[in-house]
Amino acid sequence: MPISGQSIIGSSQAHSQGAVFQAFDTVQGKQIEPDFHSAEPQDIERACALAQTAFDLYRATGQEARAVFLETIAQQILDIGDELILRAMAESGLPRARLEGEHGRTVGQLRLFAAVLREGSWNDARIDPALPERLPLPRVDLRLRNIAIGPVAVFGASNFPLAFSVAGGDTAAALAAGCPVVVKAHPAHPGTSELVGRAVQKAVAACNLPEGVFSLLTGVGNALGTALVQNPCIQAVGFTGSRQGGLALMQVAAARPQPIPVYAEMSSINPVYLLPAALAARVEAIAKGFADSVTLGAGQFCTNPGLVLGLAGADFDRFAQLAGAELMQRSAAAMLTTGIHAAYKQGVATLAAQDDVRQLARGVAADGYRAVPALFVTSGAAFLANPLLSAEIFGPVSLLVACASDAELLQVSEQLEGQLTVTLQMDGEDNALARRLLPVLERKAGRILANGFPTGVEVSHAMVHGGPFPATSDSRSTSVGSAAIYRFLRPVSYQNLGQDLLPAALQDANPLAIWQRRDGQLEK
Repeated sequence: MPISGQSIIGSSQAHSQGAVFQAFDTVQGKQIEPDFHSAEPQDIERACALAQTAFDLYRATGQEARAVFLETIAQQILDIGDELILRAMAESGLPRARLEGEHGRTVGQLRLFAAVLREGSWNDARIDPALPERLPLPRVDLRLRNIAIGPVAVFGASNFPLAFSVAGGDTAAALAAGCPVVVKAHPAHPGTSELVGRAVQKAVAACNLPEGVFSLLTGVGNALGTALVQNPCIQAVGFTGSRQGGLALMQVAAARPQPIPVYAEMSSINPVYLLPAALAARVEAIAKGFADSVTLGAGQFCTNPGLVLGLAGADFDRFAQLAGAELMQRSAAAMLTTGIHAAYKQGVATLAAQDDVRQLARGVAADGYRAVPALFVTSGAAFLANPLLSAEIFGPVSLLVACASDAELLQVSEQLEGQLTVTLQMDGEDNALARRLLPVLERKAGRILANGFPTGVEVSHAMVHGGPFPATSDSRSTSVGSAAIYRFLRPVSYQNLGQDLLPAALQDANPLAIWQRRDGQLEK
C-alpha cells in the first residue's frame, strides 16, 4: 500500500504544503521515504469541526454498533499484513518479535473494549424511583448514566508505534466511550501511523459512521499539538510522552476559555525493592531478571526499573556485583529516535557526574544511535540529599540505592515522586517490612508488584497503568485496561423524565439487558 505522506481528514486525504519531514531509521542511520507534509491550520480546524459534527451522531449509535466498529478496526489492521510490521521495524528500530507482540496487543485491546461495550457496566446505570409518599419529604425519580465527554485529541507515543499510537489504548477507549478521535501521529513513525490510520478510516466507512469519527494529523514541531489542544471542539486529551511535553499540554488545556482534562502519562522510575530474605535466598535469579528488565527494548519502556532500593550489606553488594556483570555482557541496542539517544547519553553523563554516585558497569559499546546499558550505585543519604538522583533517564540505566537501615529505606520511600509501578522482591520472612512499606507505596504508585519486574503491562480489567504526579496528570485514571474508558465519560442525571424520553440504559424495561443499580441494589 503506497504511503502518501499526508494527513487523513475524515474520509479524505489532506493536500498540505506544510513543513516536509521524513522518518529516520536509527539502525541503518538513514532517512526513509516518502516525504511527509505537516498538517496546516486549516487541516486541524477541519478535522476538529468534523469531529464535533459527528459527536452526537456517533455517541447515539449504541454499544453494539460501536463494538462492531472496534472489531472492524481490528480486522482492518490485521488485513494490512506484514507491510505494517516491516514499516514499524524500519521507523522504530524495534525487532520483529517485539512489534508482532505489540501488534497482537493492539488488536486485542480493541476487541477487549468491544466486549466491555456489550457487557454494559460502563454505563453505571443508577435508578432511584420516585417515592411520592415518603415523609417528611417525597423523593423525585432520579436516574444516572455515563455519556461520552466529546471529541478527544490523542497523541501517539514514540515507544509504542502500534499499541499506544493511532489505534492504541487511548483511541480504543475514546471510541468505545462514544467520542470521535483526532490523532496527532508521532513524527518518529509517520508511515506506520498512516497505514493504521487508513485502516481506521476504512472501518469508519464500512460501518457507515460519520466521517468525523476519526482523523489523523501528521507533522513536526509543537505548534500542531498546541493548536489541536486549543481547538474548542476538543474536550479531552490522551498523551503518552515526556514530563516536559505533558506539562506543556496541561498548561495549554488549562488556559483555554473552557479548560479540559489532559490524561498524560509522563515520568516514572519504577522502584524495585530488594527485601532482605528474598535477596539472601535468590540473589542470582533476581539479578538476572533485573538485567533482563532494564535492558528490554533498550530500556524504552515507561515501566523500566530505573531505581533499585535495598539495605546495605553483603547480600546487596552481591546483587550489585551480579547485576553489573550481567549488564556488562549486554549489547547496546538501537533507540527509537536520534533525540531520545542524545537525551539518554546526556542523562547518563549527568548521573555519572553526581557526587557520591559510582558507576558499577557499562554494557558493550557500539556505534550509531545505540544505548549502552549502565548501572550506578549510591547511598540512601546521598539519594535523599540530591533531587537529581530521582530524575528519569529514558533508556537501559538504573541506580542502586543502599540504605543504612529500615528507617532510611522508609525515609527514601517517602521522598519518592509518584510512580507507575513499585516492585517488591520479597519472601515470607520479609512480610513485616513489606507491611511497613505498603502504606507508603500505595500513596506513591498505581501498581504494586510482588516478585516480578515492572516491564510488561497486561491489558485487562484489573490493570492500573497510572499513578500520582508526575507518573500521570490524574492519579484516578488508567491508560491501560478496560477502566480506561472512564476517562472519556461523564455522568448525567435525569429527573422525572418519562420512559419514552429516557435513554435505553435507564428504562425500566432494561432493553440493553445491562446491570442497573436500583435503589442501591444491582439488578439485571
